[in-house]
Amino acid sequence: MNSDLIKKIKTSFQKTFEAEPLMIFSPGRINIIGEHTDYNDGFVFPAAVDKGIVAAVGKSNTDTSIAFAVDKNETLKIDLNNIEPSSEGSWENYVLGVVAEIQNRSKTIGNFNIAFGGDIPGGAGMSSSAALENSVVFGLNELFNLGLSKGDMILISQKAEHNYVGVKCGIMDQYASMFGVKNHALLLDCRTVKSKPFKIDFKNHELILINTNVKHSLSDSAYNDRRSVCESVAEMLKVKALRDATEYDLETIQNKVTAENYQKALYVIQENNRTIKASKAIQDNDLETLGALIYQSHDGLQHQYKVSCDELDFLVEQSKLNGHVLGARMMGGGFGGCTINLIEKTETASFKAFISEAYKNKFNRACSIYSVSLSNGTEIIK
Repeated sequence: MNSDLIKKIKTSFQKTFEAEPLMIFSPGRINIIGEHTDYNDGFVFPAAVDKGIVAAVGKSNTDTSIAFAVDKNETLKIDLNNIEPSSEGSWENYVLGVVAEIQNRSKTIGNFNIAFGGDIPGGAGMSSSAALENSVVFGLNELFNLGLSKGDMILISQKAEHNYVGVKCGIMDQYASMFGVKNHALLLDCRTVKSKPFKIDFKNHELILINTNVKHSLSDSAYNDRRSVCESVAEMLKVKALRDATEYDLETIQNKVTAENYQKALYVIQENNRTIKASKAIQDNDLETLGALIYQSHDGLQHQYKVSCDELDFLVEQSKLNGHVLGARMMGGGFGGCTINLIEKTETASFKAFISEAYKNKFNRACSIYSVSLSNGTEIIK
């Protein structure tokens, strides 16, 4: 947790609202493997990280609620009796959506003030949006004693994204951010919304993230398009979700779907199996197998699911040239953001220097590289 960020947000709240706040930290997340499987009721393997959103929240003694995005220096006035999606359409709808979904559960909240900011790199595919949603619902639950469980809260956050932001996301991002366990990744079954923690100790290897610093505009529409393809194929197979289908099942309808949609569905079925195999590899401390599965995941995302981009593919190809990188893949919704890389610690410094130069030469822009630690989920900052 970033102590400078905590101090900045607390001070901003105190200056703006002249009151003492309740402080909340809500982490971003990485996902080791299991991409685009969550909205197919499948398995994912995320972990909360030590970068996230810090929110300061308090009751208001006026007849208005105010949200203050400290990093952007933008303010949103909220009328609790009349909540509509904002046409501005950036961070505002994450906050408005959470408030609306709390009210939809017949919970009464009074007027409040919230100031927030974060250190999750924007557009990195580390779910700053879920961290923001969770910080708002967690803070309001504490402030107004709403009696919501963490399970209730993540469903509120998810619905906010569906109904106010327009992204039909699965539950992984909200779950990982809310339920994270320090030094563990969570094998999450997105149907039962239950997880098993796996202790992550890669000994002389570590995970690093390389951010392309691009976000291609395709992402939201392509995401919703992929989701509808998966749902229509599951319907043709007469199963609840692609999680219930095998490669053999899919072959039975091959002549009824386009080649592109066949490959998308095949990717989801294969990725689901890879995720379960990856959890076993971690349990067995078999990092070579884990790395190979991570590379296979990227291959499927690139060629079958088609949600990668030139910048991500370049970073993964460069990783393959280095025998000390066991696996690399794009992480998140796609079309930009980060790759996640499993690398030998002694090689990290020279690899960072090499990849930074190669990327700059190829795309005439810099990439950013981060190391992350695995953290607990959304919590009050003591």
